[in-house]
Amino acid sequence: MTETKTTRTTRSGRIFPEIQWTEEQFAEWEREHEEFYQRCKPIFDQVKDQLMETHYNWYVAVEPDSGEYFVDKDLEVASRVCRDKHPDKIHYAFRINETGACGTI
Repeated sequence: MTETKTTRTTRSGRIFPEIQWTEEQFAEWEREHEEFYQRCKPIFDQVKDQLMETHYNWYVAVEPDSGEYFVDKDLEVASRVCRDKHPDKIHYAFRINETGACGTI
């Protein structure tokens, strides 16, 4: 018997074309992002000290319209629980520490 070999062609480059934004579009996106952050930050600040005592370096996903937040030691779990509860809403994730930052540079 002879074996048939399948040949695969590989794609070079990106699958999706690069997004080309004008400076105005990027500035609008940054403004919207900052406004959303400013809506979520007070909720985080309100519960941060309480959560730092028991859940230090865990994650909290905040949904600003309802004021609800979801805590888990895994960022993906906290985000998924928030999405399950509020499927049509966007949430913001914070790390439960002094700065609220989720990553390091």
